[in-house]
Amino acid sequence: MKDQLEALIMQMYKSNILYSEAVREFKKKFILTVLQENKGNQCRAARELGMHRNTLSRTIDELKIDVRQLRDGIKRPPRSARPFSYEKKAVR
Repeated sequence: MKDQLEALIMQMYKSNILYSEAVREFKKKFILTVLQENKGNQCRAARELGMHRNTLSRTIDELKIDVRQLRDGIKRPPRSARPFSYEKKAVR
């Protein structure tokens, strides 16, 4: 893996990619990979990355990553579409 990384760095250097661009692309790819493995779940991804969920969320916004594409598409239906449930309220 180390050899592959060194080859990639040399290729980026010879392509005149700026350090800031290289870091941004690495960050984006790394975070995308972890998010994909966790099906877009930011809490689990943040835990695996060793960062706070808010920091991950801010980084996702900065890198313009669309997390919706990573999710399975299975969401809870809106309240209006859920079956009505009778909940007893406590009497005071």
